[in-house]
Amino acid sequence: MPKPLFSFFAAALTACTLLLAGCNDAPEASTPKTAAAAPVSVEAIAAEAKGFIAGSQMSKRTVYVFFDAQCPHCAVLWEAAKPLKSQAKFVWIPVGILNAASTSQGATLLAAGDPVAAMDEHEASMKAGRGGISAASSIDPQKDAVAKNTALMTRMGFSGIPSIVGTHAQTGAVVSQEGALPTAALAELLGLQVPAQ
Repeated sequence: MPKPLFSFFAAALTACTLLLAGCNDAPEASTPKTAAAAPVSVEAIAAEAKGFIAGSQMSKRTVYVFFDAQCPHCAVLWEAAKPLKSQAKFVWIPVGILNAASTSQGATLLAAGDPVAAMDEHEASMKAGRGGISAASSIDPQKDAVAKNTALMTRMGFSGIPSIVGTHAQTGAVVSQEGALPTAALAELLGLQVPAQ
């Protein structure tokens, strides 16, 4: 190899080595920034999300739960919330995150005449290892609703399911939680009475 060409390659290799050695200290300007999450807003969820109610229809306390029909942790929260239904209106908002069945089953739950009974049936099927309820026919409009719910949840910065949003019963502060909670911890998060065992 001619000497000038060899010198060029040696210089290029040295420059690359120095560049790589210093990349951890380089500013992150070249890394694309993700948009900041929108603030968690009970009002926005009430206006934009489509879900079904489990609990006291007339309660002034509303708790929103983003859930995926294929999520076992969501099933745990579904059961944990049942003892609190007399104190709050739980609005279950299906999203499609885990797989294709998530969207179709969420849409089927939204389209059900009795979504609470359909959810109980679905969770019993999931627990038995049968995969949940079968998708109903003509649920395309509800699939759009599930897609919008998913976009809303993502826009608010939630990345885990279930995601709970409500207003604390005593302080009035907006509270949120990603992940399932047992009944007592859920009651504490929301400022509700822990039911007697």
